[in-house]
Amino acid sequence: MEEAAAHNGSAAGTGTGTGVGSGSPAAARPPATPEGMALAYGSLVLMALLPIFFGALRSVSCAKSKNSSEMPETITSRDAARFPIVASCTLLGLYLFFKIFSQEYINLLLSMYFFVLGILALSHTISPMMNRFFPANFPNKQYQLLFTQGSGESKEEIVNYEFDTKDLVCLALSSVVGVWYLLRKHWIANNLFGLAFSLNGVELLHLNNVSTGCILLGGLFIYDVFWVFGTNVMVTVAKSFEAPIKLVFPQDLLEKGLEADNFAMLGLGDIVIPGIFIALLLRFDISLKKNTHTYFYTSFVAYIFGLGLTIFIMHIFKHAQPALLYLVPACIGFPLLVALAKGEVTEMFSYEESSTPKEVPGASKEETTEASKKEK
Repeated sequence: MEEAAAHNGSAAGTGTGTGVGSGSPAAARPPATPEGMALAYGSLVLMALLPIFFGALRSVSCAKSKNSSEMPETITSRDAARFPIVASCTLLGLYLFFKIFSQEYINLLLSMYFFVLGILALSHTISPMMNRFFPANFPNKQYQLLFTQGSGESKEEIVNYEFDTKDLVCLALSSVVGVWYLLRKHWIANNLFGLAFSLNGVELLHLNNVSTGCILLGGLFIYDVFWVFGTNVMVTVAKSFEAPIKLVFPQDLLEKGLEADNFAMLGLGDIVIPGIFIALLLRFDISLKKNTHTYFYTSFVAYIFGLGLTIFIMHIFKHAQPALLYLVPACIGFPLLVALAKGEVTEMFSYEESSTPKEVPGASKEETTEASKKEK
């Protein structure tokens, strides 16, 4: 079966993978039924909520982890300001590649790339759940994958990944899904990889403070609006790009079953970008030590409202919508109003994530800490 984007007339986006689209039926394809559309968009909303909710919960334990293989990647204000520019260059680069080179060969390379990434992401996602199914007497051995550069005092770690036998079992199971996706490009396999990418993104990408989150979301708000409404670049790339960078669900599932091919889609950027901000607010809630998750639940409800509004507007105007146009004001505005009402705006914007500074080879702890501060 062909990739979802090939059957769809509207954008799911790349770079950050943003945008919401519904199938634009070909002349021979009957329009989707109201029941089919309701099932498709309801499923997309549910699938979007799962990685945000569980990814945010896992981000709390991830922030406290001492295991170098599970350490989060902290996004600073400088990173946030550059991200829309990098995403735009990537999107435009892909557009030019698809215009100049054979789409078939490009997608073959991308399929292999996302095959490997998808297996690793899915394995990391299911590992905590699978641990419950292993018997107590399971022969579990510890392993470490270590790559270094240089020698002596100048030796620097490039890769330091710790895993065990249980992780290898999860990797084998994930490989089955990977082969299924590689051979069939089935929408269920696509969604399993997409959900894994989203959950890992929300769990492992940490904003260092609320101001950085506002910079990132604000920049991608402009990025999304420009590339969806200002040009046809995002739509073109989305329809050409065969990779699990979007969640899809068939609108004709009730008529055709698992072989349905008229898809509604949601870009992963519309999950991960608001998701890492929502996860930050959960960690802020915990830092207040009030045994409430007010800001987390407020932003979570705001996300549902924003995504629902996106789908509604899309059907009113019959045009693909940049979802961040609605998600960003909702996800920032709702928690900010709550903070104003509770008199906690200062606490919200002064909250700073405490992260372990990256070691600088040959530098003292004080110099390493100082270098980390300058990064912010």
